[in-house]
Amino acid sequence: MGSSYRTEDNGKISDLPQLHRYITGHNAEGKAIVHSQNDFEWKSYAEGELAFSVAYTTSEFPVNLNKDADVAEHTRVLESGNLGLVNPRGTVFRCVDFAPGYACGMHRTQSLDYGIVLEGEVDMVLDSGEVHPMKRGDVAIQRATQHQWVNKSKTEWARIMFVLQDCQPLVVGGQEYKEDLGTNSGLPPSGN
Repeated sequence: MGSSYRTEDNGKISDLPQLHRYITGHNAEGKAIVHSQNDFEWKSYAEGELAFSVAYTTSEFPVNLNKDADVAEHTRVLESGNLGLVNPRGTVFRCVDFAPGYACGMHRTQSLDYGIVLEGEVDMVLDSGEVHPMKRGDVAIQRATQHQWVNKSKTEWARIMFVLQDCQPLVVGGQEYKEDLGTNSGLPPSGN
């Protein structure tokens, strides 16, 4: 088995359970093993009302798993400090915790995103004015739309797990729509 560690919180700011990641691989005989495992590492944003943990990234498709090339690339991407919401030509597997009553800014990523509500209830607000309440187990397929997430609870944290996949430029009615991080992301641009 590969390396492992568990810490008290790894920067977690919510009262939700700490999450643990297992990355699998193969031994010399081709048998499945756990390559590495660790608790999620969290980074706080919005003055402690929002936390991100990037569980994994890829930088090409299809992904090269040979000789742990993907693991090395994931490490390189994180250590660069330049990861935006989307990884150009790749994917980002990210968990997001939202403080009670927190509403992130309206934003658009140039990506196809799968969002699964793991804890709490959130509103998915679209720039058209549509508001869609989502509860544990609900899934949003975000297709480069302008949106925001609002934790409806005044007392409980909410958690959404996202997989973001780079996409081709979006053109609607002859107008190209690009990434728009809004005003309160604190993240670098994705560069896609």
